[in-house]
Amino acid sequence: MKVTVVGAGNVGATVANVLATKGFASEVVLIDIKEGLSEGKAMDIMQTAHMLNFDTTVKGVTNNYEATAGSQVVVITSGIPRKPGMSREDLIGTNAKIVKSVVDQILKYSPDAILIIISNPMDAMTYLTLKDSKLPRNRVIGQGGMLDSSRFRYYLAEALQEAGYPATPTDVDGMVVGGHSDKTMVPLASIATYRGIPVTQLLSKEAIDKAIEATKVGGATCTKLLGTSAWYAPGAAAAALVEAIALDAKKLIPCCVYLDGEYGEKDLCIGVPVILGKDGMEKIVEIQFNDEEKAKFAESVAAARNTNSKIGDALK
Repeated sequence: MKVTVVGAGNVGATVANVLATKGFASEVVLIDIKEGLSEGKAMDIMQTAHMLNFDTTVKGVTNNYEATAGSQVVVITSGIPRKPGMSREDLIGTNAKIVKSVVDQILKYSPDAILIIISNPMDAMTYLTLKDSKLPRNRVIGQGGMLDSSRFRYYLAEALQEAGYPATPTDVDGMVVGGHSDKTMVPLASIATYRGIPVTQLLSKEAIDKAIEATKVGGATCTKLLGTSAWYAPGAAAAALVEAIALDAKKLIPCCVYLDGEYGEKDLCIGVPVILGKDGMEKIVEIQFNDEEKAKFAESVAAARNTNSKIGDALK
């Protein structure tokens, strides 16, 4: 399988590196507009091949989309990252133009590719990509829920440790739906478990609420500490989506996809649980929310629609 990663910044390079070490792709093309950046990072990754025992070829190119031809999956990380104090929505003006240009060039050479969108604001960029490209909805997937769910598991594990349970994130199962936004994402505490035991039986409401709030600002917390957006977890999350598609894994993963009646919503891209396989998004799984989660999901939908309404102005 050939995979292209657009954008050789911290997130894009991490995606390429994780894909290489996983070993299921025959070729990964890393492309960027900055001269030499993708070539240098690809070279650096390839010089770990013997030590890490992988055979994937990672190739870096500068603004040469012809080199991406025939890609089955394309991960789009292009755009400016967040700085401390910025919301994801603050990026729409710049990133909408960038993402539209990238998608047009990608589809010229890989018309059958499945697209994974990371660029922020991710839900709006996924919607823009779907509408502008007119691709079927199974082939345009936003990466947010996988990352936010991983952060939720991390904070729940911390809460469990504080409560006296020897938990690590791998012991915890939890899911985040809704928009990929600090204010409106919806961590689903009602179905979160620790080795099969509902966390609501082990943790106080205060501890769970603390984990939820930490999850919602998880990206902003990293941005404040790092001075720019996080990259290890976002990169690994995107690579996990590519892997599920490449291996036809039929995995249940929360992703941003287009709703056409599911969850009572239409004409919107937002995070919900889906089955990922060789055709991309193969099924949307509808689950029951409790009353509080249902209300918060409705708020998230309204916020996503509001951001979408700004796309047209951003492209002018």
